[in-house]
Amino acid sequence: MDQSVLSRVAQELLESARVKEATASTCGDAIAEAVIAVASALKSGGKLLLCGNGGSAADCQHLAAEFVAWASDGLRRPGLRAIALTTDTSILTAVGNDFGFERIFDAQVNAIGEPGDVLLGISTSGNARNVALAAQAAHQRGMKAIGLLGRGGGALKNLVDIAIIVPSDDVMRIQEAH
Repeated sequence: MDQSVLSRVAQELLESARVKEATASTCGDAIAEAVIAVASALKSGGKLLLCGNGGSAADCQHLAAEFVAWASDGLRRPGLRAIALTTDTSILTAVGNDFGFERIFDAQVNAIGEPGDVLLGISTSGNARNVALAAQAAHQRGMKAIGLLGRGGGALKNLVDIAIIVPSDDVMRIQEAH
């Protein structure tokens, strides 16, 4: 095997681990607070709404699937109420076309969000305008807003109730930590 390739693989894995270790040490309290907020909402009959763009949109879909389905045969439980706001192409294109891309998530929060629900917005930069508008709409509807963020948290760190800010500027590492 080419030693330069092996060296690069090891370097990338170690950097990924370093960012996750830094995230564990700097974000543990915020992560625990977010877990408690989501669990409380779900136990009270609320739901989790998720939004983000690009790779973060894919993360939203994956997370929603994990809540609705169970994670393993050893963990049988009823499905939990979670909806990725990134999946309905008719809603996304209608709102995007008629009102602008920045409105694709807040329109859905306003339509289906209820007091006691939780919004999880994912943005590697912390500056996704459509996620920011969704967080504002969540607050207006009596919902909590959680941000999975990076790059110092951007504008979203001040718009969410709980900010989990991965301590990295590298989009790839931020997404891995999310």
